[in-house]
Amino acid sequence: MTEWWKSAVVYQVYPRSFMDANGDGIGDLKGVTSKLDYLQNLGIDVVWLSPHFKSPNADNGYDISDYRAVMETFGTMTGFEEMLAGIHARNMRLIIDLVVNHSSDEHEWFQEAKKSKENPYRDYYIWQPNNNNKPPNDWIGFFSGSAWELDPVTDEYYLHYFLKKQPDLNWENPELRKEIYDLMRFWLDKGVDGFRMDVISLISKDTAFPNFPENKFGDLATYANGPKIHDYLQEMNAEVLAKYDCMTVGEAFGISAEQANDYVGKDRNELNMIYHFDHAVPRNEHNFVAPEPEFTLTELKAIFNKWDAAIGNNGWNTVYFGNHDNPRVLSRFGNTDGFWKESAKMIATLLLTLRGTPYLYQGDEIGMSNSEFKSIEEFEDVQVRNAYQTLIIEQKKEEKDFLTASNRIARDHARTPMQWSAKPNAGFSSAENTWLKVNENYKTVNADSQEKDPNSVLNYYRNLIQLRKKTAALITGTYEDLLPESETVWVYKRSVSKLNYLIINNFTAKSEEFSSELLNDDATFVFGNYESENPLLGTTLFLRPYESVIYKIIG
Repeated sequence: MTEWWKSAVVYQVYPRSFMDANGDGIGDLKGVTSKLDYLQNLGIDVVWLSPHFKSPNADNGYDISDYRAVMETFGTMTGFEEMLAGIHARNMRLIIDLVVNHSSDEHEWFQEAKKSKENPYRDYYIWQPNNNNKPPNDWIGFFSGSAWELDPVTDEYYLHYFLKKQPDLNWENPELRKEIYDLMRFWLDKGVDGFRMDVISLISKDTAFPNFPENKFGDLATYANGPKIHDYLQEMNAEVLAKYDCMTVGEAFGISAEQANDYVGKDRNELNMIYHFDHAVPRNEHNFVAPEPEFTLTELKAIFNKWDAAIGNNGWNTVYFGNHDNPRVLSRFGNTDGFWKESAKMIATLLLTLRGTPYLYQGDEIGMSNSEFKSIEEFEDVQVRNAYQTLIIEQKKEEKDFLTASNRIARDHARTPMQWSAKPNAGFSSAENTWLKVNENYKTVNADSQEKDPNSVLNYYRNLIQLRKKTAALITGTYEDLLPESETVWVYKRSVSKLNYLIINNFTAKSEEFSSELLNDDATFVFGNYESENPLLGTTLFLRPYESVIYKIIG
């Protein structure tokens, strides 16, 4: 099997927010198909499509009621096949979400399972006896409240790490695992090129169901790395993945850098890649009134350095800053005021020159930023709404603190409709109202205006993607952080043999001085995010705000 995914640039499409082709205010598969030329022109190799399966949408498609059917809101199986054919015709590939830690409670399996304790599907889920109407243990869910729900018909509790409408599947059951492997084959045989595996680190449970460890109540990471996780992944690989030239990336909540190669090591026969949560925005319930401070630059660099060192040459890394579960990266690490364009391009430089396969989230390539939500009614995310119920309605905390925090950390910021043009609804939809409100800055931040500007954020991404594709050092080269203790600049070297690339990024809104003996007469300017090249003064570079530069050094 080839390792084509190592040199790929991945683009995540959140279909609900990407493009609405039928005018109902919700993105759909025909909308995705209509924008495939845009993705091809951007230089994308792999499209990652967030869940498109039949779902009641309690959690925006991550509650699946039929793994072999397309969500009606998004279109039909014919529409999916047309999209897939269009992707392949443009020499791109498609990976889809595999959501098999849980299903929807509307899935046929669960509908059968709750009919009686003797039902053949009962053991597809995780049940525990009712003991005086008390949950079996103190486990809590990711979206507030207990992780257990009492079923009144059979008088037993079922486990749900997420919503009560998302009962967890019982991977202990070999029949359930066969069903999952079969549905994976269904999509691979249809032509998809791999899977992004949702919360895959959680599928193995401690069947003793102990309470949270002492002093770790509420630490949801304790759910990860269950006792049989590697048995399951190796079996999945042997039964399905090894038989296809496909790509896999696991959502690795709760997995430490030291554990990474247990999942992606060359000799493990499990996954190709995982992506971690070490630099994700903490969104535990209390964070919605008291958010954690953003990572400092030294903290951010330390995370990337740790993961690069831990995976080394035995496995393969991922690089991402944005996705559907985090606020906009530009609002986190950039500057949305005076240096919007420069900081968006700096983030692009990091994404496309750090070591690993880069994952670009829709809209980041045009510098989309957080919205301003003025009331709880404007949020759609179930996590926000549940936290509001607990913190504001029940605990009577300050609503203004909740809105301030949510406007910084909520997932809905990444889910606002894609900003295609300055037309109504940002050109996303012809409907009067869209499922989630459009960011008000769409008239100045949109793809259409950036198409025409050679110095736009969009064209910077395009040009840098092309540079990456033809530069081996930026794909397979080693990574070395040259100034790990600097709080102002992130400087690293990517090297293959005697060919080195020095990447220098100013993380501040003011000028910064950087000197290095590497910046000698043999250093050649390759790429930068300002329109004019910044000349070296001897071996010193006076970096402009949020400036990124790439130099080639031989020797």
